[in-house]
Amino acid sequence: MAEAHQAVAFQFTVSPDGIDLQLSHEALRQIYLSGLHSWKKKFIRFKNGVMTGVYPGSPTGLMLVVGLYMGRAKYVQADPSLALFTKVGAHLPVSRYMSSENQQVVGGVLVGTGLWVAIFFTMRTALKWLLSWHGWMYAHHGTVAWRTRIWLVLVKIFSGRRNPQLYSFQTSLPQLPLPSVKDTIKRYLESACPLMDDEQYLRMEGLAKDFEKGLGPKLQWYLKLKSWWATNYVSHILIKYCFHQIFLDIFINFPYLQAARAGNAIHAIMLYRRMLDRAQIKPLMLQNTIPMCSAQYERMFNTSRIPGVDTDTIQHMQDSRHIVVYHRGRYFKVPMFYDGQVLSPRAVEQQMERILADPSEPQPGEERLAALTAGDRVPWAEAREAYLRQGRNQQALDTVEKAAFFVTLDDTEQRYKADDPVRSLDSYAKSLLHGKCYDRWFDKSFNLIVFRNGTMGLNAEHSWADAPIIGHLWEHVLSMDPVKLGYTEEGHCKGNPHPSLPGPQRLQWNIPAECQTAIASSLMVAKALADDVDSHIIPFNCFGKGLIKKCRTSPDAFIQIALQLAHFRDKGRFCLTYEASMTRMFREGRTETVRSCTVETCAFVRSMVEDTPREPRLKLLKEAATKHQQLYRLAMTGGGIDRHLFCLYVVSKYLGEDSAFLKEVLSEPWRLSTSQTPLQQVELFDLARHPEYVSSGGGFGPVADDGYGVSYIILGENLINFHISSKHSSPETDSHRFGNHIKQAMLDILALFQLDANALA
Repeated sequence: MAEAHQAVAFQFTVSPDGIDLQLSHEALRQIYLSGLHSWKKKFIRFKNGVMTGVYPGSPTGLMLVVGLYMGRAKYVQADPSLALFTKVGAHLPVSRYMSSENQQVVGGVLVGTGLWVAIFFTMRTALKWLLSWHGWMYAHHGTVAWRTRIWLVLVKIFSGRRNPQLYSFQTSLPQLPLPSVKDTIKRYLESACPLMDDEQYLRMEGLAKDFEKGLGPKLQWYLKLKSWWATNYVSHILIKYCFHQIFLDIFINFPYLQAARAGNAIHAIMLYRRMLDRAQIKPLMLQNTIPMCSAQYERMFNTSRIPGVDTDTIQHMQDSRHIVVYHRGRYFKVPMFYDGQVLSPRAVEQQMERILADPSEPQPGEERLAALTAGDRVPWAEAREAYLRQGRNQQALDTVEKAAFFVTLDDTEQRYKADDPVRSLDSYAKSLLHGKCYDRWFDKSFNLIVFRNGTMGLNAEHSWADAPIIGHLWEHVLSMDPVKLGYTEEGHCKGNPHPSLPGPQRLQWNIPAECQTAIASSLMVAKALADDVDSHIIPFNCFGKGLIKKCRTSPDAFIQIALQLAHFRDKGRFCLTYEASMTRMFREGRTETVRSCTVETCAFVRSMVEDTPREPRLKLLKEAATKHQQLYRLAMTGGGIDRHLFCLYVVSKYLGEDSAFLKEVLSEPWRLSTSQTPLQQVELFDLARHPEYVSSGGGFGPVADDGYGVSYIILGENLINFHISSKHSSPETDSHRFGNHIKQAMLDILALFQLDANALA
């Protein structure tokens, strides 16, 4: 209990001789350093807020404008204050406190500052107007029109000269445009055409036209009002209604000590959080010029999803100085700061070693408590309110929910086995996705999982952000460990253990029998779902992005068309297909859907199945790829249909209006749900020499009970990793079978181009 004594700053006893006050100088010192750290963080936030608020203006620009203005006024012998104090002096006795010369100087500085504000506000408005133009996306590959060149130059000019911070461009980003009901209906019917017979299509066309002329304009009016006062008419609705888990893993298989691997990884994550707090992370820029929205980064840390009976909410804390670690059914609070500094990798490893060596047993109900976060939401909300919101349970739960993030020291081993790659990778993916259903806190923004043999991965909750955001963090961690942070010859983190570091604190629970019954019920539901997941990973290394580009085809379009061919061979029919596209060129943009199953793609797939001659197939492939790219651009630029349709549906429910059209559209199952995990910081890795240090990508569960979920990541020029999921309970799906179809489809499409040996080398 030494840690508890150190946490007490002073003790006093009352005796006949008076009061005996005993001060703990070490505890007082830690309190002082903690307060100092807190105020430094607040100052940095305030400073960054000011710098972001005036971007693309800067202090240097302010001094330059004021200096030039004052210099010009002196040169032409004019009053720089523009008689400002003369007008003020008519109402206030300014001349009593300030000479006429000082009035001119102060007034000139104020006028110059006003001029500077006008300049940066004009630049920001001009930049927002420029970023609203997306014609550059429709240029032919390899060509840049003169109009686009001029536009790029203007964007760079109005973006300012100095290095932008993470949130510098937020106020310069345009709002997500609201499509018209007419355009959305037209594009929906186009996407539905290849999936319906003539009778079904005519029926749906009738429902769509009735909606367009009837209820649609009324619902659109409410969305238009929302788009006027909200920064994004879609995002908060997505956060409220769309939730699922994603995971990221890594193939690296060198033997590591579990505590050491956790030490380096946790330290790297804390360094990333420090950069995030200081807005030192560079904003994502397309073509190094066009800024993407950075709003999703704000809730990466100190964030939990809170269950509710009606709807869940997102709880975000401004700061958190601890993490929570789960091991063998016990929860530990681990402070991440000591002496005012973030713990070193070796100090974090020291804390992990203490947890691993702790012989204590879980308290009643503690081991499987997190199963509540994996089951149905309403029972979890009710159990949380009834049993965990008072006494020591509330204190322990607050510690978990307000932690910076959650760590699991898993007692199983996961690794890629060269002699059994399929089963080893599938086991690895399933463990990261759900584990034992009670050893991850699924409501935290993300869980770091470190297995007993030192392999690791992330499990992320999806409501607060999309996969590229957590992927950006993971790339940072993998670039730091093991190359930059490294290990000693004995396998420990570099550095020395801390001689006086207080140990982790066990969280104390008092979980009643009724709550334990709710835990058991949630665990049963969660395990049924988890056991039903059929997960499969394919490291596709026959060819990659480099060879696809030699075919003069978009890699993403190539893969999506291959998925359509594979699905048709697997099931003998086409299906509604979801591909995630980002809308982060707009403020608070999240994702939009690309409906990848098009008339053009279906025509190409049929030509492959019917063994049509090569030239017609190539022509159909080109048309399908062109159509896919067109839809992707529309989705990125706010012209998608699914977010608009979903928002119209939500408004109709708020108004108590029923729409047969919207109900049918929203009930259509996504039997093929796909997403690409981009590698965003390529400069951090040496893909040619050390591809094993890069994440193998992430995955998610299937959306439909009889469908597939496919996530893929393009790594370098010669590798594409596919993560496939389905449900064992469906007689129509088999992830391994579908994986074989994907591999064959990729090879068959490539064979159409008849590349010579030099191209294949």
